[in-house]
Amino acid sequence: MTDPARGFDDLIVGAGFAGAVLAERLARDAGRRVLIVDRRPHIGGNAYDCYDDAGILIHPYGPHIFHTNSREVFEYLSRFTEWRPYQHRVLASVDGQLVPMPINLDTVNRLYGLNLNAAELDAYFASVAEPVTQVRTSEDVVVSKVGRDLYRKFFQGYTRKQWDLDPSELDASVTARVPVRTTRDDRYFTDTYQVMPLHGYTRMFQRMLDHPNISVMLNTDYRTIQEFVPWQHMIYTGPIDAFFEYRHGKLPYRSLHFEHRTHATTQFQAVGTVNHPNEYAFTRVSEFKHLTGQRHEHTSVVYEYPRAEGDPYYPVPRPENAERYRAYEALTRTRPDVTFVGRLATYRYYNMDQVVAQALTTYRRLHPRPAETAAEPEPV
Repeated sequence: MTDPARGFDDLIVGAGFAGAVLAERLARDAGRRVLIVDRRPHIGGNAYDCYDDAGILIHPYGPHIFHTNSREVFEYLSRFTEWRPYQHRVLASVDGQLVPMPINLDTVNRLYGLNLNAAELDAYFASVAEPVTQVRTSEDVVVSKVGRDLYRKFFQGYTRKQWDLDPSELDASVTARVPVRTTRDDRYFTDTYQVMPLHGYTRMFQRMLDHPNISVMLNTDYRTIQEFVPWQHMIYTGPIDAFFEYRHGKLPYRSLHFEHRTHATTQFQAVGTVNHPNEYAFTRVSEFKHLTGQRHEHTSVVYEYPRAEGDPYYPVPRPENAERYRAYEALTRTRPDVTFVGRLATYRYYNMDQVVAQALTTYRRLHPRPAETAAEPEPV
């Protein structure tokens, strides 16, 4: 472990994906002395996993399912974990039935008592879709693809619970993330690589940070030590508005409350996640054993309740929020000694693989090799 008295080349704020990837690269590849600090009592950020009282591996901050199209990201993380193949499936509770989500051929046939084939479903969507001159909002995205009724059944209520806003008030990017299919493909993701860390995310992070040049300090707010521990460069992965002491006001986030329950049965539900767009205060229920493949006589699930206050999870994608973020982004140019990276520091709704790709790109920008080309990670 690095001697704190000598100081550190890099102070990294946050031990999630962005911070851990940069710590690993800076220490192992560049030979720099790194201190990584996190206010939580564990590494891994929101991807942290652990065993509950029943001995079941759970994700305390909700299900984290790894998927990517980036070979570079997959191969990089493969240095620190073996993988378990896993294709996530989601059912939605609609009109008293559990039907596939994203909407596909089986979803429509079962909901409406039809017997369409793929070509006929395409024509059906065209017949119910509402023409939208310019797609601007999340409502526009959905009604222009599948019409008003499916929009109400699957998206409107869920979005109102998740964001406390109507889809007509949200940027198109929110519902654009969820595809609609004319086939029977019921996989939630279609990425090339769909896997889970064989021994969990925390084990992967431990291996990533297992290097003599890396020191880890938990249960610590970086502001309490930054004046006392010598460092040359900071990598900040926390909320950008908090770093600048909310100079331009708070950036809005949605938070989540998680209710974990263990049941004395081997299986609670048929798939990893069941969405509840229209009933109950929670949005979805996830069962961890589907994700992890663990065998156990009991099973543990988590109910997700969106809320306004709490840890920041989802940046709220509205034009006025993007404008406020740009004001903070301009302030980063006054701090050349700090690099801002990650979901919170760049106010972006990134998946895990996108954060890894961003961190790898950031590392290459900070420490380019003389013979290295300017290649970027594959698109994610």
